[in-house]
Amino acid sequence: MSQKKEESFPGGDSPALPGPIPPSHVHAQNVHLNLNVRGLATSATLAVNELSERLSQDGREVFRLGLGQSPFPVPEPIVESLRQNAHRREYLAVRGLAELRSAVTTYHHRAQGITRDAEDVLIGPGSKELMFLLQLVYYGDLVIPTPAWVSYAPQAHIIGRHVRWVPTRADTGWKLQAEDLEELCKSDPGRPRIVIINDPNNPTGQTYESDELRTLADVARRYRVVMLSDEIYGEIHHQGRHVSMAEFYPEGTIISTGLSKWCGAGGWRLGTFSFPNHLRWLLEAMAVVASETYTATSAPIQFAAVTAFAGGSFLDHYLVQCRRVLRALGRHCMRAFQEAGVEVAPPAGAFYLFPNFRPYRRTLRARGIRSSLELSQRLLDETGVAMLPGSSFGRPSTELTLRVAYVDFDGGAALTAAEYIRGSDDLDEQFLRRYCSRVTEAIERVTAWLPSTKFRSVPSKD
Repeated sequence: MSQKKEESFPGGDSPALPGPIPPSHVHAQNVHLNLNVRGLATSATLAVNELSERLSQDGREVFRLGLGQSPFPVPEPIVESLRQNAHRREYLAVRGLAELRSAVTTYHHRAQGITRDAEDVLIGPGSKELMFLLQLVYYGDLVIPTPAWVSYAPQAHIIGRHVRWVPTRADTGWKLQAEDLEELCKSDPGRPRIVIINDPNNPTGQTYESDELRTLADVARRYRVVMLSDEIYGEIHHQGRHVSMAEFYPEGTIISTGLSKWCGAGGWRLGTFSFPNHLRWLLEAMAVVASETYTATSAPIQFAAVTAFAGGSFLDHYLVQCRRVLRALGRHCMRAFQEAGVEVAPPAGAFYLFPNFRPYRRTLRARGIRSSLELSQRLLDETGVAMLPGSSFGRPSTELTLRVAYVDFDGGAALTAAEYIRGSDDLDEQFLRRYCSRVTEAIERVTAWLPSTKFRSVPSKD
């Protein structure tokens, strides 16, 4: 790809400094609970995983389609790099290992043709922590297209920031539309905002096309929006064709990625933020807070991550096989839902589906199911399939959507088996039923459960 030149960020290099952090509020009865935290619960994805584990320990068979954890093993050369660096015991620089920051910039140039300086990369213990620090130091609204990943909004609430939800629609692929962003911004043109784009998307599995990103970039540039492009699933775009928002809005886009999804290393906890040069002041502010909180990211993990971001033929081959498995499995699950009369869009990336059970609304209501939470609970109780309700992702509670994470299978065995199937890009149903059997059985249990409602209702508007 051609090299992208970054323009000056509108408003110059000296935007208003972050405002003060609101003081904690202490209950008069000595109950030390910050009001911004009161009412929050454990992250929905982590909670469903813990519940699934408890049910399994109690002897229940649980199909784990709740937590979005990569089913694939960490590539062996990266694991070997961790072994070789296990002795590293020193505190590294707050901003991250210089060699890793350089590898990250090389990675973004190789993958998307985006040129940035190593000095404009920040390494953290997971992209989740970096997102929290960004909101902490930047005093502005957080704009979230819904459905959205479960932790964006709770982080803003903890810090005391305003959340501006922008609903999306199934008929536009659950993607933020430029006209909707324009409508939000023009009501208060000078207000500072962070807009999050998650592509490929959790929970929908949808991806943005270049023309969609280009029109969004036009609006973001006009209103000097800080765009956070969460590209943690970028490498598992099912066709290997991920496009970054930073290609169209380089001067105002922060690229977020890490090792958890495309490298199978969620538990390693390493994330990266790549800033445009004109937002270096924001990186510096985050680094100050990082120095007083987590200090530095694990040294052995950072050294191993150099191997991951440097890439090579081993990683290219690994990703091709991961995409093959996910593409075939995602479409198999989609077809099963559609044949049962459930509304769901074809997945284009990541390992998620976002089915809508609206056609069954009337008969589900007759069984006392009126919300996505009740639907997910009943399915877990009666089929053993753990999924998350759409309400956990910012959707209306009465919308009968669920997030399906089709990851409950042995990814290592699937990758090994896929190696021996050549001559066809697609893996067939026989392969999926053998190597991804827990997922295929889980979807069959859900769709078989639906006829027990006796009468499918005519689709109606929510």
